[in-house]
Amino acid sequence: MTTRELLLAAGAAKSALATATTEQKNAALMAMAEALIADTDAILAANAADAEAARGRISDALLDRLLLSATRIEGMAQGIREVATLPDPVGRVLRESEHPKGMSIRRVAVPMGVIAIIYESRPNVTSDAAALALKSGNVCVLRSGKDAWRSADAIVKALRKGLTAVGLPETAVSLVEDPSRESARELMTANGLVDLLIPRGGAGLIRSCVENATVPCVETGTGICHIYVDQAADQAMALDIVENAKTSRPGVCNAAEVCLVHQAIAAEFLPKLKARLVDGRATDPVELRLCPRAAETIDGTPAGETDFDTEFLDYILAVKVVDSTADAVAHIAAHSTGHSEAILSTDEAAQAAFVAGVDSAAVYVNASTRFTDGGEFGLGCEMGISTQRLHARGPMGLEELCTYKYLIRGNGQIR
Repeated sequence: MTTRELLLAAGAAKSALATATTEQKNAALMAMAEALIADTDAILAANAADAEAARGRISDALLDRLLLSATRIEGMAQGIREVATLPDPVGRVLRESEHPKGMSIRRVAVPMGVIAIIYESRPNVTSDAAALALKSGNVCVLRSGKDAWRSADAIVKALRKGLTAVGLPETAVSLVEDPSRESARELMTANGLVDLLIPRGGAGLIRSCVENATVPCVETGTGICHIYVDQAADQAMALDIVENAKTSRPGVCNAAEVCLVHQAIAAEFLPKLKARLVDGRATDPVELRLCPRAAETIDGTPAGETDFDTEFLDYILAVKVVDSTADAVAHIAAHSTGHSEAILSTDEAAQAAFVAGVDSAAVYVNASTRFTDGGEFGLGCEMGISTQRLHARGPMGLEELCTYKYLIRGNGQIR
């Protein structure tokens, strides 16, 4: 099926999804989760073929994003089940008032329609996006990157079994068969067929969608995430947080890429940081890219011109010594992608200045940036993390996949 044919079929399913009851949608979600578990072997076989084809062409961190296991598939299924337990956003009254002439005016949440998601090598996005789209009454059209296409195809086949088991059209969830750039361009310019486009991936993909899309597009963010270690930081806690933010899964967008350290503690803290992230890690030591002031204290790689503007998605951390909280805030304003930033400090004044001054989708005090995630924020899972300010910001869940319309009830009023 061509991409256009697929979009036409998706459009034909819009009404069935928009009018589905909460009970129907929840039943479909539970059936989709069961089908995902039942098809674990087929999904793992497809994923193994994807991994074999990608191995040696992509970094180990990106390969980790691609790989599935029975445990990860169970996690995907659990994410679908959790979406089923969330309140249905469709039909929710967002605002209500009465006109002076006696009419009631309600602003009510309704589905977007057809949501297209262009993503790269993360198979779990397939089930997350399908679950959120379904519960919010939307049809989703998925376009996976070529490295994960076999995996995505196996997942979609399983999810469709769940849909048909409860009488909903299987075309509510579709996968574009062509993973080339041409299919991405088709989705970006499918005016009248795509109601919302969401890119999930690297800077190049997001920039291409934002610059070339003629359909409505949400700018999801690359994650140049910063952690600022203040002079009043609990240094033991800071080491734990920085290690988690950098190394727990370096290939994801909420991993830390930059560590800013207050000059008053740099001589004390930086050797501890190197001991924890470099010397203390026999496997996958972190490469520290150091500003000149940091390099005066510890050994590492001199930071290049672009290192403080790079989403490494790898075991690499740019390190800079700053003079103050205001200096840290200024650096973040100049270099952040607006995703997630953290301050590690016991000083409430420094915390307040940081929180007020940093304009990102998620701002943390004494916690890892790795929590910027729809599941962690109570959304079940996420469609992506928006770094723009209009319509949606931060992890996008059910509410962000709805728009609204006004319902006006009268009894003969005229103007």
